[in-house]
Amino acid sequence: MKYLYFSAAWCGPCKTLGPIMDKVSSHIEVEKIDVDLDYEKAQKYGVRNIPTVVLVDGVTEVKRFIGVQPQQNYINAVK
Repeated sequence: MKYLYFSAAWCGPCKTLGPIMDKVSSHIEVEKIDVDLDYEKAQKYGVRNIPTVVLVDGVTEVKRFIGVQPQQNYINAVK
């Protein structure tokens, strides 16, 4: 399992979530995806708002977070 972290350089909440996801990455792999650079992947996962974090098992979505959440929410979701 891993997190897909959809963000953009111009997104204020994404700048807040960035350091949180850096800490989460010590518990589970986090793949950061810039929606401006990888629009196809954002479209594939139906990302309409950023930041969006999708927990995937392979390519199957397990859980989705929209907006900024506390670090523990992301860690608890993989337990």
